[in-house]
Amino acid sequence: MNTTTDHLDENEIISRMAEHYRAIIELTGEDPTREGLLKTPLRAAKAMYYATKGYREDAAEVMKQAIFEYAGSKIIVVKDIEFYSLCEHHILPFFGTISIGYIPNGNMIGLSKLARVVNVFARRLQVQERLTAEVCKAVGESLAAHGVIVACKAEHLCMKMRGVEKQNSATVTLDYTGLFADDPGLREEFMRML
Repeated sequence: MNTTTDHLDENEIISRMAEHYRAIIELTGEDPTREGLLKTPLRAAKAMYYATKGYREDAAEVMKQAIFEYAGSKIIVVKDIEFYSLCEHHILPFFGTISIGYIPNGNMIGLSKLARVVNVFARRLQVQERLTAEVCKAVGESLAAHGVIVACKAEHLCMKMRGVEKQNSATVTLDYTGLFADDPGLREEFMRML
């Protein structure tokens, strides 16, 4: 997905990232050669590579592995899917839960695939609003569902450990398509299920 690194293998990417982390540590005024920090650049690079693995995954590919015929027509909900992401503005973590509801249109998806789709989009530099919309769109497109609704509640370290430093703040975002957009009663039913 990222054409600037497509020609590099995992080890080369991690090695190059580690060089940058070493430089950042030096720029903070620390000594990257002291014992406690000696392996930190490599550890940080490996952690960042893992935390951004969503760039190397495809949500449609993940979901198509577990789509099954289903004759039902009522809301299916998977709630409180935990996620961890990195704010694209400060590269600080934000984390929380996502709940997904959909109204089948002849198909259903294996429940674990919804959690995997959340990870595909969460494991990128991200904003919560886009994360919510991307999950909603991907599920809707893969299932051709009559409607999809996604609710996301998250805490942002960029608000807790810097800036306004509000420890009890949480952000809630909602996105929906199809019948959920047309029928406020369906949105209310989904919210009651949560």
